[in-house]
Amino acid sequence: MGLTMNEFTVQFIATLLKFAVIAGLCINIPPIMVWAERRVPAFMQRRKGPNRVGIFKWRLYGLLQSAADAVKLIFKEEVVPEGAAKAFYHIAPVFSVFPAIMVAMAIPYGPDIQLFGYTIPLSVIRVDVGFLFIFAISSLAVYGVTIAGWASNNKYSLLGALRASAQMISYEIPLGMSLIPIVLLYGSLDLNTIVIAQSQIWKWGVVLSPISFCLFVIAMFAETNRAPFDLAEAEGELVAGFHTEYTSAKFAAFFLAEYVSMFVLSCLAATVFFGGWQIPFFDIRSLDVLIGIPGVSGLVGFGVLFVKAAFFMWLYVWVRWTIPRFRYDQLMSLGWKFMIPIGLLNVVVTAIVLAVIRF
Repeated sequence: MGLTMNEFTVQFIATLLKFAVIAGLCINIPPIMVWAERRVPAFMQRRKGPNRVGIFKWRLYGLLQSAADAVKLIFKEEVVPEGAAKAFYHIAPVFSVFPAIMVAMAIPYGPDIQLFGYTIPLSVIRVDVGFLFIFAISSLAVYGVTIAGWASNNKYSLLGALRASAQMISYEIPLGMSLIPIVLLYGSLDLNTIVIAQSQIWKWGVVLSPISFCLFVIAMFAETNRAPFDLAEAEGELVAGFHTEYTSAKFAAFFLAEYVSMFVLSCLAATVFFGGWQIPFFDIRSLDVLIGIPGVSGLVGFGVLFVKAAFFMWLYVWVRWTIPRFRYDQLMSLGWKFMIPIGLLNVVVTAIVLAVIRF
């Protein structure tokens, strides 16, 4: 309401650019991660992994293998199963991809920067209740999985969808509980405010609430259906689970949603527990003045957050090739019998300690 036309124009163009950059990053994360999923375990197991696809004689360590896979999936024949609910069958991948990309828009990727005399936040969507927005949007992902299994007219797909939806709903609870102590510690739901409060290592969320960090890491593996919690896609039991009947680009869309969700949760873990875009003992917001170039602090902050998120992305791969898959009863018992009670106890203890300290 109070914006001038010039300010509105600057903010509008900045929002479009930020959306394009983050959306482009999310789309390019899966090919890189697919390559890493092959090369990293090959390195661990003293294998070569994919190393043939390249440009002419330059094989580039197999970096173009993911591009070859993408081209194959795009041009592959699409088969719709007979008896499928076609409208829901086609819309299910959208329900999986859309929430993941929308949540990525709420992450603060760097400090606010000054351009043309205006303050530009480095998150596409700046909301005071960032946590609530993230959980509200991310909870929609379960609809994509459920609809995909039901609309495929396949009993194996339906069984996989039921298992996946039960798993995702079960672990959303401890995931949310793990972040309540963080809100109590920093007194805000705004992710950018939480990042600014973690200016020193001893103020990081992982130091102040290590139990919350452990709960969050376990829950984020289960939320993304990653090993050892990949019961929704257990090939030996469900013939790939809820997306059994999907081929071509729609099959790739489910993998896109999975890897984007991994990236978003990795960024959220880095933001909440490891200081986000902050560098310990150095205020990167002063770089613009020191160097004399506006926006440098934003680029550095984005790089710092990306490096921290890359650690969690690597952790996904490491755990997948280290820990065997749980049984389904073990999966549900861990969530309901252990993580939820521990999460509740963690919230109560944090609240009591803070009340004693502050009052």
